[in-house]
Amino acid sequence: MTFSTAMTSLILKSSFAIGVVTFVSLFVLLAIWLERKVAGHMQDRLGPMETGGWHGWSQTIADAIKLLIKEDIIPDAADKPLFKLAPYIVFAGTMASFAVIPFAAMLIGADLNIGVYYLVAVSSLVVIGILMAGWSSNNKWALYGSMRSAAQMVSYEIPIGLSLLVPIMLAGSLSMGDLVGLQEGGMHHWTIFSHLPFALIAFVIYFWASLAETNRTPFDLPEAESELVAGYHVEYSGMRFAMFFLAEYCNMFVVAAVATALFLGGWYAPIPFLDGPDVGANSSMLTQILSNGIGFFWFTFKATMLVLVQMWLRWTLPRLRVDQLMHICWKVFLPFSFVNVLLVSLWIALRK
Repeated sequence: MTFSTAMTSLILKSSFAIGVVTFVSLFVLLAIWLERKVAGHMQDRLGPMETGGWHGWSQTIADAIKLLIKEDIIPDAADKPLFKLAPYIVFAGTMASFAVIPFAAMLIGADLNIGVYYLVAVSSLVVIGILMAGWSSNNKWALYGSMRSAAQMVSYEIPIGLSLLVPIMLAGSLSMGDLVGLQEGGMHHWTIFSHLPFALIAFVIYFWASLAETNRTPFDLPEAESELVAGYHVEYSGMRFAMFFLAEYCNMFVVAAVATALFLGGWYAPIPFLDGPDVGANSSMLTQILSNGIGFFWFTFKATMLVLVQMWLRWTLPRLRVDQLMHICWKVFLPFSFVNVLLVSLWIALRK
């Protein structure tokens, strides 16, 4: 590799990293505002209307500034090194997932040939950070919350992994770019519709299990306010608390983005003529920008719709008990996932 090629690669990767950080920051601001508005409409109280300008759009910005300038308090009895490190571990695990998210054909940080495997592996760092936060806080509510979260996330990783195996087996690849590329040609080519009923079952199990992975209702036991005050981050304040908060909304987008890439056509539009222009080796820079811009729009639109469904469910369903949560994982999702993978294997073998 020549020096100029290495520099070009470094500049492109740096630009992608800056773009991801910018996107995440803007998305979290939008998601928090949407959460308030969805909650307001669900409960027939329209959310922020008077404060913060039009529909309270700047209220979230004010809250973000408040968290940035708020005092950072560390309890005297806390394990200070672990207490300080925990939010960075959680945030790093979440941000590392964006490296393989295929926003568009040419907007993938690293199109690894083991992209899905990398994504599942690196997202497990979040569990370690949550355990560190609960243990280091020296608070029984924080410890209960972190232990609940670890048990919940480790359990639900199994049906999630088995559900993701279905599109991987059908496509014969672990690359996120390959998995999206095989869904070109309209909605009827999307994995969820082109391989009924196996892909539909896998998608339903994945989506519900992903709610448990992100600690969202009805699986929000690690943060149960009525039982644990605030769960594993009860002792955190200021910017450290903001990092947990930011990671939660980033995780919501990541699980929605994975569902979009593997099941819902990724950057492709529902109707082929709505896709961007075809990009080849000799395409102009303007054509490439236009094509990737349209692909980015469709990908983020689908993922955001799934995030809205997560918000809708939060304000619709009651919280489960711990025994109910484990029952659903081990006695419902896991058997269905195993049977679904087995049937897909048989179908692929018989089709050859």
